[in-house]
Amino acid sequence: MNLNRINSVYFIGIGGIGMSALARYFVAKGLTVGGYDKTQTEITNALEDLNVSIHFEDDIDAIQDVFLNKEDSLIVYTPAIPESHKELTYFQSKGFNVLKRSAVLGEITRQTFCMAVAGTHGKTTTTSILGHLLNECDLEVTAFLGGISENYNSNLILNGTDITVVEADEFDRSFLTLSPDYACITSMDADHLDIYGEASELIKSFEDFSDKIKPNGKLFVKNGLPIKGITYGIEDNSDYSAQNIKIINGSYVFDVKTPNALLEDFKFSLPGRHNLSNALIALAMSVEYGIPKPQLAKALASYKGVKRRFTYQIKSEDLVFIDDYAHHPEEINAVHQAVREMYPDKKVLAIFQPHLFSRTKDFVDEFAESLSRFDEVILLDIYPAREVPIEGVNSEWLLSKIENKNKRLVQKSELIQSVKSSSATIVLTIGAGDIGEEVKHIKKALSIAS
Repeated sequence: MNLNRINSVYFIGIGGIGMSALARYFVAKGLTVGGYDKTQTEITNALEDLNVSIHFEDDIDAIQDVFLNKEDSLIVYTPAIPESHKELTYFQSKGFNVLKRSAVLGEITRQTFCMAVAGTHGKTTTTSILGHLLNECDLEVTAFLGGISENYNSNLILNGTDITVVEADEFDRSFLTLSPDYACITSMDADHLDIYGEASELIKSFEDFSDKIKPNGKLFVKNGLPIKGITYGIEDNSDYSAQNIKIINGSYVFDVKTPNALLEDFKFSLPGRHNLSNALIALAMSVEYGIPKPQLAKALASYKGVKRRFTYQIKSEDLVFIDDYAHHPEEINAVHQAVREMYPDKKVLAIFQPHLFSRTKDFVDEFAESLSRFDEVILLDIYPAREVPIEGVNSEWLLSKIENKNKRLVQKSELIQSVKSSSATIVLTIGAGDIGEEVKHIKKALSIAS
């Protein structure tokens, strides 16, 4: 479809992080934007501040008339919305232009130089680093982020349309709507098995994605993945490799070996080798695009991170409180590595809210192994998101498998008291559900206690 003929855009699930970035994009383009979401959040409040009309009941009568002209309205929905949703069913039955978020991104990027970031982990951080590098180096770029950038306090970087940076989401194979010029694959660990069934099918989808790259385009892959491309890695023989790594005043200082040269003295302030890897691939894509090293080094040093990605809530000599979005065992392992590297002799409390019954079922042993590495563990009940319960799959089951005597399952109403009773000086909140809503309460309680 031709987006230039659209005057209004209605989002079903507008409060989602990816959906809200698109909403901001169309607001900036001067279109009338509105939508539905089931929950009022900081994201929906911020959109309403931009004159976006939002309601929170699945009610056709609540839809404003401006969105009911099928000739010039676009309806965008997220796959998290059930097929039985009244508003979605209405628009589909009446012949409106109804597209998934991924298809709209595909349309937007088609006429630009598209850089897409794929992988089961690291997409949001890598996309935000890459968008920041390009923006700080004065290129005309639009970047759609899967999180709120600390640099821009937004999930959208909008500074021209020459280049588009997007997350290529493997969930329900939506990344196959993209045709990028440059793409990277950060990881291919088994996930979303409720969609794919088998890990082999997930791998095949990444292979199919790599085939979507435009002729004369470039694919970057983390060293060791079973797909051919320009490789990158940490202290190895990759085409792009981080070398001579040091930690100075809590930041990484490192060199980048490229196929043609050694680029020296980059500084990066996010903890964890996984984040260093994300920075490296963003640098590699930028170098291949032709950006000079001095500009890149200055831009990387100014990068502040993404909210809920190893975000410091409290950072003092006596107490550290970090919040992270990790919701897969490998992501929890990465958080653990970062914490141990930065605070090797401190007692660490991990507060984890599992995300999805299906993911918990598929990876229960891996979750238990990852969580057992912390000194103390508090579990919350599983956040269901789009799912209905699965019999026998619950946090009690996961708790029983954690090999750590310092473990307990608590309700949210008991969480603050449970945290305050711990002697840990490093506190982590981990998970992709609504645990993020508890962060401000924990921060307040810990600040008073300290």
